[in-house]
This record gives sequence, structure tokens and C-alpha cells, in this order.
Amino acid sequence: MLVVQSATYVCGQQQYFRIQPRDVKVHEGGEAMLECEVGNLAGQVQWTKDGFALGFNAVIPGFPRYSVIGNRQHGVFNLRISNASLEDDAEYQCQVGPSRFNKAIRANANLSVISPPSSLEIVDHPASSKIEIKENQELRLECHVRNSKPAAKVVWFRGNVELNIDKREDQVKEVAGSMRKAKRYDVWSRITLKPTAEDDYADYTCEARHEALPADMPMRTTVQLSVLYPPGQPYIEGYTEGETIRRGQTVELICRSRGGNPPAQLIWYKNGEQIRMAYRTAGRVSENVYTFTADASDNKARYKCEASNIMSTKPLKTEIDLSVLFSPAHVTISGPTEARVGDPVPLTCSTANSNPPAEIKWMVAGKQMRNATSRTVVSPEGGWITTSNITAIVEPNRRSLVVICHGLNMQLTENVVSTHTINVLYPPGAPIIHGYMEGTSVAAGTIQKMSCVSSGGNPLATLTWYKNDKKINSVVKTTEKSVSAEITILTNVTDNEARYRCEAANSATEIPLFETVTMSVQFAPDHVKIRREPAEFKPNELATLTCDSSSSNPPARVSWWREGIPVQGLFNTTKPGLHGGKISTIELKLNITEELNGIVYTCQATNEALQRSVHDAITLQVLYKPVFEQMAELTIGIENEPLVISLKADGNPPNIAYTWIKDGLPITPSSASTVQDRIISDGPILNITKLSRHDAGTYSCEALNSQGSTMISINISVEYPATIKSVSQNVIINPSEDATLSCTAEGNPLNDDTITWKRENYPDFDIKTMITYDKNGTSYLRIGSVTREDLGNFQCVVNNGIGNQTIREVLLIVKHKPELVITPGLTKFASDAGDSGRLVCRSKASPLARYTWARNGTPIIANSTGKYYTSYRQLDALTSESTLVITHVSSSDYGNYECIARNELGFSTASPRLEVTSSPDAPDHLTVWNVTHDSVTLTWTPGFDGGMRANFRIRYRETTDEGYKYVDVLPYNSSRFTVKSLDIDTEYVFSIMAMNKLGSSKYLPDLVTAKTSKYNGEIKQMIPEDLLEKQDLPKVVIISVSVIGVILLLINIGLVAGCILKKRAKRVKEQGGQSSKSATIEMYAPSSYNDTVTGETLSSYPGTMSAKSSYISAPSPAPPADGSYYNMSDRYLSYPPPLDYQTHPPLPVHPHHAHQHAPSPPPLPANGSLLRHQRGAVVPPDVLHNTSQNQQILQAQTLAQKRELSTFGNGYGVNEQEGHLV
Repeated sequence: MLVVQSATYVCGQQQYFRIQPRDVKVHEGGEAMLECEVGNLAGQVQWTKDGFALGFNAVIPGFPRYSVIGNRQHGVFNLRISNASLEDDAEYQCQVGPSRFNKAIRANANLSVISPPSSLEIVDHPASSKIEIKENQELRLECHVRNSKPAAKVVWFRGNVELNIDKREDQVKEVAGSMRKAKRYDVWSRITLKPTAEDDYADYTCEARHEALPADMPMRTTVQLSVLYPPGQPYIEGYTEGETIRRGQTVELICRSRGGNPPAQLIWYKNGEQIRMAYRTAGRVSENVYTFTADASDNKARYKCEASNIMSTKPLKTEIDLSVLFSPAHVTISGPTEARVGDPVPLTCSTANSNPPAEIKWMVAGKQMRNATSRTVVSPEGGWITTSNITAIVEPNRRSLVVICHGLNMQLTENVVSTHTINVLYPPGAPIIHGYMEGTSVAAGTIQKMSCVSSGGNPLATLTWYKNDKKINSVVKTTEKSVSAEITILTNVTDNEARYRCEAANSATEIPLFETVTMSVQFAPDHVKIRREPAEFKPNELATLTCDSSSSNPPARVSWWREGIPVQGLFNTTKPGLHGGKISTIELKLNITEELNGIVYTCQATNEALQRSVHDAITLQVLYKPVFEQMAELTIGIENEPLVISLKADGNPPNIAYTWIKDGLPITPSSASTVQDRIISDGPILNITKLSRHDAGTYSCEALNSQGSTMISINISVEYPATIKSVSQNVIINPSEDATLSCTAEGNPLNDDTITWKRENYPDFDIKTMITYDKNGTSYLRIGSVTREDLGNFQCVVNNGIGNQTIREVLLIVKHKPELVITPGLTKFASDAGDSGRLVCRSKASPLARYTWARNGTPIIANSTGKYYTSYRQLDALTSESTLVITHVSSSDYGNYECIARNELGFSTASPRLEVTSSPDAPDHLTVWNVTHDSVTLTWTPGFDGGMRANFRIRYRETTDEGYKYVDVLPYNSSRFTVKSLDIDTEYVFSIMAMNKLGSSKYLPDLVTAKTSKYNGEIKQMIPEDLLEKQDLPKVVIISVSVIGVILLLINIGLVAGCILKKRAKRVKEQGGQSSKSATIEMYAPSSYNDTVTGETLSSYPGTMSAKSSYISAPSPAPPADGSYYNMSDRYLSYPPPLDYQTHPPLPVHPHHAHQHAPSPPPLPANGSLLRHQRGAVVPPDVLHNTSQNQQILQAQTLAQKRELSTFGNGYGVNEQEGHLV
């Protein structure tokens, strides 16, 4: 029984599926949950996928999207799949492993991953596109649905109605490359249509249905059909056949056509001629509206409207015929407008076109004519034209006959009237002239009026004036019974004896009636004409002048005048002239001389009745050879200046040819000259562009014309500045002897006061000297009993008033013992340990000094041991120097040295000192050298430079200002500098300091002041007085100077532009090739720059430093990382690089030791270069004082140790450009 109970218990506790997995469908990308719950769980649970075990863990390795949800305690093992994809489509099995008394169980479920279509399209037709197709033409639409799982279903719609088409083709294909089990499908569906006009604008839609798509959001695409079909029959509105229209009425004809794709094109025609093509469409309706105003041409006109489109085989048309009623626009009467009494006058009246035909009625002299004949013809412009003829008889006692024609349109009750007037003709009365009585005289130039009057006649007479049978214009005035014509005459010579005729005529006269009158006019001669005999006048000949006046009425009186004074003429005669006047003639006899050339003779003709006269003049041209005006025989010019000599010669003919000659050679005329020709001639002008002293001499000018030639000579003297030709060389003399200096000059002119002598700061000049002068241009200066104080330069000054003075110095040398030159730069010298030190000893002596060197009383033997070398150099006639070079300087070499300079008259000694390199001493003797309106030039004496190149910085400010400005002196070795850009008329305070790589000196006290000048006063001084006085500068000079100035300006602009471009290129190169030099700006801001300053800062460009005023506000840069600077008062200054001579410097031979052999140089490299050692990045050592008392240096055993201990040793060399002002 126990066994049975145990078995029963075991059976009752078997594990089983409380919830078995079920098949699940999930959308691609969605989440699927396969449920699996086990009751009485005993074994291990896992899931498999298509037989592949996924493992027993909740997190499934290799399947990051898979996870088991639940817990073992409750037996829940649900498999969750996130972001489902087609590869998850498989058969899944929940497996429960066996356990004691429990067998294994398993349950299957399929997961189906469904995927909606990826796209839908109607092949070859984009969505919402329009398909154009002709009516009844077959159309095939193909719908393609891509990448769905399972295959989608395709449904077609026309509009919103589903289509059931028998000829539909559907095709499903598996997408290539899809997985074996999870396959995607493409679906094609094809339908065939034959669209009709009803399908125009119809929408055809392809819709894909799929279980993965929401029911309310199906996937679909639509196209629209545009079916081409012919339009409908056109029709016309706005006029009904048989309707009557009046002319002038506005007519609107509307042609419409419905249907058709594209809409119909409508065209209006009138009588077969196209009149309007513009039409409009609305949907499938076309409309063409033609609006016009009816006129005669529209009567019986046929209006046609044609409709067509691309589907029309031929145009569709409709047409109407218009009927328009209109009266004649006018009637026209034709026939004569003039007639005599009793003449029959035929008349014709015609109407314009009319519909219906018009009737014509006549009225003659107020009476209706009933015997008229009429006829009607068709008008080519529409309607009919009516014509009627009558004959009217002109009755007596009438001036005119009025005829009226009426044109009546009886249907429209409209009447058109035209009037025709016939004038009855009568002859006029004879004309009568008023205003001038024949036989009276009228002065020429007066106004004469004459009037012609004719009375009676029908029509009134036409009056015409004639002068000598030539028609002239007149002013006509008409009254009821008469007519007058007036002429206004401005009388002239042509009116004398002229016949004026007035004619009267009208239609009734066959021969004009006329009256004539003859005028008499007084007129003065118009001109006079002078004749001469012979044609050319020459001295000592007899000549005749004949004067003829033009025609005059009454005859003119003729007379002769010479230069305004009357002279007696001969043979005053008259003869007939033009226009009924007389010509007067007079003669004058002359004896020709040269003095008559240019004399004016005038002939005058006077009409005494009119008190008017005319005249003409003749200037006598007497032919003779040229004659020069008197001129000074000597002409003076100045060398290098232009000289223009202008002569004047009179002759006739005035065409005079000039030839210039010097020394028998002709001078080049300007027409054949070149740029190189200085001396050219231009007619009577001799132009020497730049005088030379060799141009002096006699110049001859020959003047030539057709009558002969004349010659004149001019002497030219060229003045040129006096110059010094020679001076006596350095004069060496013993004390107490007399010295003679000479100076020879050349120039033009040379006078006794041309050569002068002077000497600055020599108060006894007039007492101790005597000047003599000889005729050869030499001046002698004699100095008596010379002493040492007389040594120096005497100046020979030559000035003859032309150009600038010339000065030459003549050195007087008085023999004396050596005098050593003691300056800061020659008392102290500096060098670093291991380098070479140089000491210079300089003296003035005559004869020149010889030098020896000693140390602590012991003579120095140079040029033999390799330790010491000396060199000698003569600087001028009095000055020489000796240089002592100490190689490989050690601490024992620092200190004082002795220099002995001696000659035959004695000796002198100096004690120059060699020290370690240091900061420089302050300059001395700062003075103001020159002042302008905007600049001050300063000079100073440099102090000890500390053993290396020293730079100078100038500090300045206005006396009323506390802030300083600074400017660095360029070039570095200068002892003179100009501070620019200062204010006008302002006082400034100046100071200066020196600096080198090791530091700087203090500024000198602010004791030197200078005040800039006023601008206006300085400008006046800059203008030479002679230019202020001269106002007649030649234009040639002004133009030449202007052209040269412009050329120089252009050249300067080019040079400046080139320098700027070159500097810019160099700056770019340096910036690219050098390391950062930002630390070097600290060199511009030593500790003394703590003064408060304002304004512009130093240029931030690396490697550049201008000499302009700069403001620095005490910057504090950080120390550079490479250790090349050490700290001194919060300023980082570069360690100075040591100098090593690779070869010993050259040693000039002293003139007193020329016989000695040059010593051998020490065994050093032979490239002759001076190197600065590079150093690595090291920690800067403490600053060591550069004095000889440094015990560590003194106790060093080797030179290498000394270099290591010294602040300035080789181990701390830097790049040569570091620490320099650049």
C-alpha cells in the first residue's frame, strides 16, 4: 500500500504546461511574446529556435533582442523578442528537461513576422501624375507592390468605385535574396483600358491591402487620365438670322464650343478673312467673343466661327449673315464754280453708299428742280450709290447762284444735304498807283511805300506788282467793292531808274490791266579800288597809285590821304557806272625810298549829296635787304644756366633766313637739333640751354632775304663759380718758425677779394697772419712764429659771387710730443672669460707716435707668445692708434694696462682697463644740435659700452606734461639723432640712456630743453630772396622744372613702393624662418620704464622695431621656457653669447716696425669666422657680479671651470639674434 501511495504521489506531482506556447504573429519591428508556464516544475527550462537551443539563462548569448521573462518559482518562462525582424520568423519550442520522477516535456509554437509592403507604384507613372491618351486608344496600367510578407492583395479603383476587370493579370514573385523561411514577395497587377471621353479627368487608383497595414490607412497610388477627344459643334449667340442692325450699333457675337480635350480653339472669320483668334476656356468649354460697331461693310457680311483641336480631322464651323441698314454718309455736288451770265452750268449730285438706296432732290436758287435724271448702282462697300444730273442757266443781275442737293433714306427717314455755289463773273476797273511821284529823288536806304488800287469786278481783281518784269510780294487789302496791294521798298542802288508795274486781273479778263512808274534813287559809292604801278616798289623808283570809286549818284568826290594827312592827287575824272551812276578816278605820283616801307596811303570817295563816304588803304611794301637793330657788343652769361640771345632784323620781304656761326662753324638750327645739342639756333634767337665756360667767344648772325644779306657779331663772356684748383699739402713746421699756406683758384671773374682765409676760434688771426695775392689766382697766407696752439686747419674760402662758395682746409702741423686721446670708449674695455679682449690706445703727435704696452710695470712682448698681439693704424695726419689683443682672457687678465706713446719730442702714457662685460655707462654731453618747427636734432658723447654693442634710447616730454615718450636711436652706432613729429612752437625736455644685452644705464637728468620754431617764419627762410624778387622767370625754365619734378616724384613713388614690397617680403620670410621672439620686447622695457606713459605701444610685429616715438606701459612677460633669460628686477634679459675667434684678427704693421716679421697666429680654425655657441635648455644660474673680485672664478683650476662658474660662460650662449633690438 505504501508503494501505491508513493506512486500516486509521484504521478500527482508530474510537471506539465500550465500555459502552452501558441502561434503568434508580429509586425516587423514590433515585440513578440511567446508564453510558456510550467506547473510542478522540476527540470530545467529552455527555448529552441528551429531546433537550435537558446540556453537556460534569462539573457540569451548571441541574441541580444531575445530574453526570457518570468521566474522559476512561479514556473513562468515567457520568451520576449524585441524589434522583430524576418530572421525571427521560425518555429520555437519550450523544453522542460527531465528530473527525478519527471519526464521531459516540450511544446511548439510558430512566430510569424509580417512585413508591410515597402513601396507601391504604377509603373512608369509617378503618383498623382496625369496620363495623356487619345480616345479609344488602349492603355495598360501596371501596379507593382514591393517587399511584403505575406504577399499583398492589389485592388483597383476608378474614382472611388472598385474595378472588376476580366482582363486583369496578377503575378506574385519571391524577392531574390530573401531568407529561406522568412520570404518577401513582390506583387504585380496589370489592367488594360480603352478610355473614352467619359474617362477624361478620371482617377485610377492602385491599392495594396495587407494585414500589417492599418485598415484606415491603406497604401495606394493614383494617376489621372487626360483623354484627348474632339470638341463639340460650335454655336453663335448675340445675333439671330434675319435681325436688322443699324449702322453705328455695337454688336457682340459669342462663339462657344463644349467638350474636347484639349479645349477647342475658336477662330472668327468675316467673309472668309480671319478677324479674331483670341479665345478663353473654362474647363472643357471654349469661348471667343467678337465685339464691333456695325458699319456699311457689315451689310450682308458672313461671319463664321470654326472650332478645332488636335483630335479634329477638320474644323467644325457655324456661320451667320448680317443685315445692316444705313443712310448715305454724305452727298457730293460736282460742276463749275464760276460762270458768265447766260452760260448753262451742268451739275451732278452723288450719294455715298446707302441701304436701302437713297433718293436725290435738287434746289436751285431756292426753287426745286423736277427735271433731274437719277440712277442707282451697287456699292462695292455694301449698299447702293444714287447719282442725279441737272443743268442750271445763269441769270443776269446775280453775283452768285446757290444749288442744294438732298439725299434721303426713306426707310430710316434720314436726310443728307450738300451745297454748291456758282460765282457770276464781271471784269474789274483799271489800277491806280499812289505813294510816289515820278521825277522825285529818293536817298538809298530809305523806305518807300507804293499802293495800287482797283475797284469793281466779280470776283474782285487780283493785283500783282512787278519790278523790271520780276514779280514782287505785296500786302493785299480787300473791301466789298475794291482791292488794294501795297509794297514797301528799302531803296538801294538797284532801284535807281527801276520800273515798277501793277497789274489787275480776274476770271472775266483775258488781258490784265496795268500802270507803271520809274524811280530815281541817290546812292553813295559802295567801295573804292586802288591800283599801283609798278607791281613791286624798290628804292629810287617813281610809282603811281590810281584810285577808282564804284558807281555813285550824284558822282563822288575822290581824295588821297597819307597817314591821316591829305595829299594832292592828279587827274580827277568821271565815267558812266552801274545803275545809272558815275565812276570817279584819281591818281597819285610817289618817289620810292626805304622810309616809305609800311607807310599807309588812303583813298576816300564822298557822295556830297548824301554826306556818305567810303575808303580803302594800301600799305607800301618797299623791298630792301635786312637791317639789324643796334645791340651791345658783349653779352655775359653764367655757367650751367641757360642763355638766350634774341636779335631783331628788319627787311622786306620779311621772310628772313638767319644763320649763326661760331669760329667758322655753323650752329645747329632747332629743326635739325637733337636732345644732346646744347647750342641751337631758332631764327634770330640763339639758345644755349646750359652754358659752359668753353662757350665763350664771338658769335656771328647773318640775316638774308631776297634783296640781300647783313651780318652782325656778338661777344659772349661766360661767368662761372670760382673753385679751388689746388692748396698746399699738410705743412709741417717747427715751433717759432714762419709758415706759408697757399690756395690757387680758378673762375670768372677773379678779383682780389675772391680768395679769403679764416679759422674758427682763432682770435689772433689778424695779428699773426698776412695775406698776399698774385695775378695767377693764388693767395698766400703767412703765419709768423708758430706755436703748438697754431696747429690745426686753416680754411681757404673762394667766392666770386656766382654759385656757392668753395672751402678747402689746409692743415698746419706744428711738431709736438704725443697727446693721448682720453674718452670713455678708450679708457675702459670689456671681455668675457675665454674670449679675446681688445684695448685701444690713440694719440695725436707730429711726427706720429710709436707705441709700447706694459702690465704692472712689465713690458708686454706681443706677436710672439700667442697670448698678446698688437696692431697699428694711422687715422689721419696727426692721429694714430695701437690695439692690444689679449687672447683667451682669464681672471688674471682683468685690470689696468699701460700704453706709452712716444716720438722724438717726448712721450705720454695712458692706463686703459680691461673688465668683464657689463651694462653700459650713460652717455655724456647731450646737446641740442638743430631745431625746426617739428623736430629737434640731438648729439651726445657715448660712454663706455660695457664691452658689447650699445644702443641708445631718448626720452622726451613737453615741459608742461608729466608723461614721457621714447624713441630708440637708429643706426645703433650713431651719436646724433633727430626726434621728429613734434608740435610747433612747443618746448620739450630731453634725456638719453644707453643699453646693451646685459642691462641699461640710467637716464641723464632732465636738463636739456629745446623749443620748436614757428612754422611760418621757417617757410619764409626757406625761400631764397632772389626768387622772391624775380617775377619774370622764363616759361621754358618753369615748364622744365615742373616736368623734372613730376618725373622725380614718380621715380620716388616707384622706389618707395619697391622698398615697401621688399620689406614686406623680408618680414614674411623672417616670421616664417625665425622662432618666436616675443620675449625680445622686454628689451624695450627695462626697469627704468616704470614711468607712467600713455599713447601708442611698441609695434607688435616680431622682429621689427621702428625709430618712431613709442609708449611702453611696463610689461611683465613670463620667462621663456628654454631658460635663455634670467630674472633681474622682474625683467627677463637674454644671456650674452660668448665670442670665439676662429682665427686671430689681422694685425696691421706699424710703420715704425715695418722691418719686423709678422708673428705666427695661434693654432685656431682657419675659417676666419666669429661664432656664438648654441646652448641647451638649462636652469638659469644665479646672477654673478661681473667684477674681478669673484673668488669662485679666481680659484678655478682650469679655463673650462671658469667658463662653467661664470655667468657669461660658453655654456649659456644663445642664438645671436636673441636679446637684440631688431
